[in-house]
Amino acid sequence: MTGGLAPSLETNLCGIILRNPVLAASGTFGYGVEFEKLVDLNALGGLVVKGLSREPIEGNPAPRVYETEAGMINSIGLQNIGVRAFAAEKLPALARFSTAVFANVFGYQVADYVEVARVLEDHSGLAGYELNVSCPNTKHGGIFFSSDPALLGEVVAAVKRVVRRPLIVKLSPNVSAIEPLARAAEENGADAISLVNTFVALAIDAHARKSRIGAGFGGLSGPAIKPIALRLVYQAARAVKIPVIGLGGIASGEDAAEFLIAGARAVEVGTATFWDPRSPVRIAGELAEFLRREKVADVSEIVGTLKMGAG
Repeated sequence: MTGGLAPSLETNLCGIILRNPVLAASGTFGYGVEFEKLVDLNALGGLVVKGLSREPIEGNPAPRVYETEAGMINSIGLQNIGVRAFAAEKLPALARFSTAVFANVFGYQVADYVEVARVLEDHSGLAGYELNVSCPNTKHGGIFFSSDPALLGEVVAAVKRVVRRPLIVKLSPNVSAIEPLARAAEENGADAISLVNTFVALAIDAHARKSRIGAGFGGLSGPAIKPIALRLVYQAARAVKIPVIGLGGIASGEDAAEFLIAGARAVEVGTATFWDPRSPVRIAGELAEFLRREKVADVSEIVGTLKMGAG
């Protein structure tokens, strides 16, 4: 890097040009429009709206969130207004912004995913889709799509047949090995994968002898999971040729850089937005400053540059 030029953060993700590689993650940023008075949405690399289902879902009983020593456990229960209400009420409002918008899609049978994607295909304003496969397949006895390569491949292939936009598959860390799932997503048409989703966790009130989450178990996110998320992103990036989006405990520009060095092309920021809604924009700025200090001219230069070992 020469002179005082600012490093380039522009990122190509599945043919979509992002102004920077930092996106707001699904589940922590609402439908995006709720944050427009707090955050310059046009300064984001992109945003992923909260998960959308065929029909509205009320979600799990309270309490739904519990702060842990180094993170957060949540069990929102995928509460959402349903895909048709989103398309009618939220998507038109997002058209005011130039930020790339991705719709997070989930279901409990393959047909659910396909129907949500089919509805969204009839509307403009989306850059692509992110499939949340961390759901139990009710048609196959509750086996999670995210833990069975065959089931994962089935849902990815089915959705791929009905969409024209890029398809990202969001993988769960609650598996014995990430590589077979990453390859199953790639082989069945995924244009990218994102990981990791939350870790299944339990918080207990020792005095009441009860779970601190109304639904019992919840998903652990935040700084506590970052080292494991980095390991899984590194392993997944080595297993596939499609782009990888990394997430899990990112709270600073240097955190984002670590995921890029591990092999991610872009990152998503989730839990950090609970205490700082502007954190994705702040993190993008900190990433640019990190690159400037490291004399790196383009963010793509650090992707996948990890050298394992201390030598």
